[in-house]
Amino acid sequence: MVTRKSIEEVLSAAKIEEVVGDYVNLRRRGVNLIGLCPFHDEKTPSFTVSPAKNIYKCFGCSKGGDPVGFVMEHESFNYIEAIRYLAQRYNITLEETQLTDKEKELRTVVDSLYIINTIGKDHFSKNLWERQEGKNIGLAYFKERGFRDFIINKFELGYALDERDDFTEHAHKKQLNTELCKSLGLISSSGHDFFKARVMFPIHGISGKILGFGGRTLSSDKKIPKYINSPESEIYNKRNVLYGLYFAKEAIRKHDECILVEGYTDVISLHQGEIQHVVAASGTSLTTEQIKLIKRYTSNIKIIFDGDAAGVKASLRGLDMVLEADMNVKLVLLPDNDDPDSFLSKMGTEKFTAFLKENEEDFVFFKTRVLLEDSGKDPIKKAGALKNIVESISKISDAIKRSLYIRQCSIMLDMDESLLVRETNKYIKEAIRKKNMDGTGRPAFEGQDEGDWITEKKAPRQDDYVPLTTDEVQERAVAQILVRFGHEWFDEANQIHMANHIIEEMEDVIPFLEDVVCQQIFSLTQDIIEKNETFHHQVFIGHEDEFVRKFAVDALSYPYEYANWEKKGMLLQTQKMPDENYLRESQNAILRLKLKKANRSIAAIEKELMTMHPENHDADEYMLQIKVLQALKKERNEMAAYLGTVIL
Repeated sequence: MVTRKSIEEVLSAAKIEEVVGDYVNLRRRGVNLIGLCPFHDEKTPSFTVSPAKNIYKCFGCSKGGDPVGFVMEHESFNYIEAIRYLAQRYNITLEETQLTDKEKELRTVVDSLYIINTIGKDHFSKNLWERQEGKNIGLAYFKERGFRDFIINKFELGYALDERDDFTEHAHKKQLNTELCKSLGLISSSGHDFFKARVMFPIHGISGKILGFGGRTLSSDKKIPKYINSPESEIYNKRNVLYGLYFAKEAIRKHDECILVEGYTDVISLHQGEIQHVVAASGTSLTTEQIKLIKRYTSNIKIIFDGDAAGVKASLRGLDMVLEADMNVKLVLLPDNDDPDSFLSKMGTEKFTAFLKENEEDFVFFKTRVLLEDSGKDPIKKAGALKNIVESISKISDAIKRSLYIRQCSIMLDMDESLLVRETNKYIKEAIRKKNMDGTGRPAFEGQDEGDWITEKKAPRQDDYVPLTTDEVQERAVAQILVRFGHEWFDEANQIHMANHIIEEMEDVIPFLEDVVCQQIFSLTQDIIEKNETFHHQVFIGHEDEFVRKFAVDALSYPYEYANWEKKGMLLQTQKMPDENYLRESQNAILRLKLKKANRSIAAIEKELMTMHPENHDADEYMLQIKVLQALKKERNEMAAYLGTVIL
């Protein structure tokens, strides 16, 4: 197991803006950063990153946490897997205790699959560089394509030997699980190598892990498929993968644009030519999942087509989903018989880039032009083209952008603009009707105005644990203040922090807390104080317990920002800024909780006294209860008077 010291080293090194920035395109807003949430669909950013607090929080779906929590949520890792990932990212060597047999058995299947793929990648790479067949055939092919050593190593390319059991024997030597190797497609169902006599393209996930492989034959035999890919598995779903995204994400953010090409070699060639904001759909039509991946980094996508007219027309049919995702789409058509790889080799980087810029065309206008050319003077074909174009325009949710497209297309089509508006509205109304159907043929939302786009529904917030008592609000209020302000000074002159003050004030109440998470918050704080350690909210947001992490992030997150009146020459005259008012806020919260507990104790004692009588019970016990009741009522009344609460 990973030692606590190593975990704390990772938690200290990991910066939330860097970790989230690997996945989400962030921009600054005040002291925080914002972006589109990677955990739910949204068009207006509600995902906030706070570098100062080292946390993220989405005010749309309520997910939040620290760097570890983000990696856990995004990559479906457990706590230790996330720690390992961050340790690798920040080049931290983890200290580990010896694993027991039971702990070894608990290694997940997913862990094993990633390990096997990594071993496969290393084996194919070794074949390429060290085995004679690999050098003569595989490496020679890559060199012929113009790939230099650094790019071959960057994309971790390899070669599968033309042998029946080359990898299978290697897997046996490494004591790999044969069934898991079969599930990954490295070993066939018959027990022999799946990839043979092929150059190998490892497919990286967004975090850099190997998800699967693509293998290209170098044989001229038409009966042999040119490419074969790993089958889908627990870790590989081709709908969710873009080849090259791991290497391209930083460049995509920098350029605020993603170039989409068709194949592996196109991606690699462009990267070598220093055009690095490029990915490929890896032999599949573009999927909604892949579009979402791109949109994490940019809303601008440029698709490069080979000069194949039939292929272009077929691809156009599937691109409306990009418009639905509210993305800006441009298309570039290369000259006949050229693909990005060959065209770049012919033109060079500078001329290739200039060609893309000079020949890029907006998707809607490109589609309009192509369909018009195809329909010629045939009125039936032209009517079909019109419907096709209008349907695409109807997918655009931005009304202003939609109206601009309609205006321009009416000129291109030589048609009355109002006619296109009416036709577009028909498609919009039909789309709304379909979205509103609940499966029974009835509208799901009564009174929906068909002329409006359906607004995005925010996911309702639900607590993951159920508090046990009606004191929930008061207990959480104090615990939230403890998390937010425990590190602040209560009495700087005497070196007393808020955490020490709150624990001291709550000493008689803590044993009676019934909210499970609040119990953990106070228990952790007591441990810190007893060990004379420095209090910091990282203790909570980096905690292994997901409920503690969630509570802490919620306590530290605010959906609003305070206006900076001081810089504008205007100061608040009647009160301090909210973050500076924690002393009074904490005092009030503690008193409200104590008042609630006191009332519960008073009610319990009064109920007990009703069953007691001095003649039938120990007089001393009875009088003691009376004195306790009086003392509680006096304390209760003083707290109520301070808080301005009326006691009934």
